[in-house]
Amino acid sequence: MLDEFARTYPQELAKGNAKKRFLIILMGVAVILLFFVSLMIGSSHMNLLDSIKALFGQGETTNIRIVQQIRLPRAIAAMVAGAGLSIAGLIMQSTLKNPMASPSTLGVSNAAVFGANVSIVVFAGGFFGSGGRVDNYIFGANPFATSSIALIFALISTLLILLLCRIRSFSSETVVLAGLALGTVWTALTTLLQYYATDVGLSAAVIWTFGDLGRATFTTDWIMFAVVAFSAIIFFLFHFRYNALASDETVARSLGIHVGLLRFVSLFLASLITAVCVSYLGIIGFIGIICPHAMRRIIGNNHRFLIPASLVSGSLLLLLADIFSRAIGNGSSIPVGAITAILGGPFFIYLIFARKGGKA
Repeated sequence: MLDEFARTYPQELAKGNAKKRFLIILMGVAVILLFFVSLMIGSSHMNLLDSIKALFGQGETTNIRIVQQIRLPRAIAAMVAGAGLSIAGLIMQSTLKNPMASPSTLGVSNAAVFGANVSIVVFAGGFFGSGGRVDNYIFGANPFATSSIALIFALISTLLILLLCRIRSFSSETVVLAGLALGTVWTALTTLLQYYATDVGLSAAVIWTFGDLGRATFTTDWIMFAVVAFSAIIFFLFHFRYNALASDETVARSLGIHVGLLRFVSLFLASLITAVCVSYLGIIGFIGIICPHAMRRIIGNNHRFLIPASLVSGSLLLLLADIFSRAIGNGSSIPVGAITAILGGPFFIYLIFARKGGKA
């Protein structure tokens, strides 16, 4: 019996791994198809052939401009940000061993929102300006200026949390509690800024928080891609360490893994991804919770497959949400952050109650 198990187990394992690879490839094909579909969704009502021709600089000049300058950066942003937020959520959950962890666990999103409010409310006609005239908000409305300040505060929040945790003890409970506390502080400071803002400034600040892929440019796409790609490579190289950590910290340490250093590097890179995506696109929630949970149920807990599966599923979900937001917008685009919440909330509830015994 033991000999039979030893003979058949490698074959069964190879079959299981082949199925996982096939599923990841299948989702990748779906991402490519949705990418091209997203290029034809909009008020101009281009068909797929016209969109593809415009993508390669052929066809009508108007179609070329719409596809290459408006829709293409948006579609790329959906793929890159979706993948980044999904893998950031996965790494947060794995390193903190907390199924409710998300890309905003360290208060990164709250800090980015505060930074954007500083740019819009303070520098663009609020405390340091001359009133509530719309033309006073030119600087604050500058996407690069607002995103840059939002990114700076998001990185400050990340480094502050990780520094506090290194001084104290780098346990998962410490990270979560410190992140919640600092996130509350950022939210309170944002509320104070908005309380003293002019009507125009308050409106601009609130609108910025909406997750909007329409802000994407090729420059921001390249920056997000560089951060996500670099971090994803590091995460994949660490997949064995994450598997060991998922078993038990004692087991991980017995294998020579520096758990504290692994957490520090992983949380820093995951927070960096979140900071870049949020500062350029606004808050897009649920991607970092739904996709890792769904992939764990389908792929399993082996991070060798779970990491690429989470990347692809994040792109798939955000592309789908963006297509849906434009399809029902009747010529305009509904904030994609609202769509991800609408799609993700019920699905997350299903995942919770679908577990055996109702345990998360």
